[in-house]
Amino acid sequence: MSRFLPLTIHFLNGSTMVVSSIADAREALGKTWKTKHSPGYLKAARLVDDATNGICRPAVAFAAFKKAAMEQGLLEYAEPSTALSMLDQLSSLAGKGPPK
Repeated sequence: MSRFLPLTIHFLNGSTMVVSSIADAREALGKTWKTKHSPGYLKAARLVDDATNGICRPAVAFAAFKKAAMEQGLLEYAEPSTALSMLDQLSSLAGKGPPK
């Protein structure tokens, strides 16, 4: 099982890739992006390398990768899964206590 919820990335050359780990993010950063000189891309690349080397938390690097992909319009929008919607409903009910 992957550590992060999967992201589908659509590259400029028409290919797609599902990214759900730091290793996947590192591979995806090597593919065709709109620009590899944007601040968001450069930050993501640096943090993914740092996470690979153990000097950055993977969650921070993955969030930077997701943000960079979003900024460049490469991230596929996905509706929340049915299971996640059900979990949200259950958690909102849990705080209300028993019915009166």
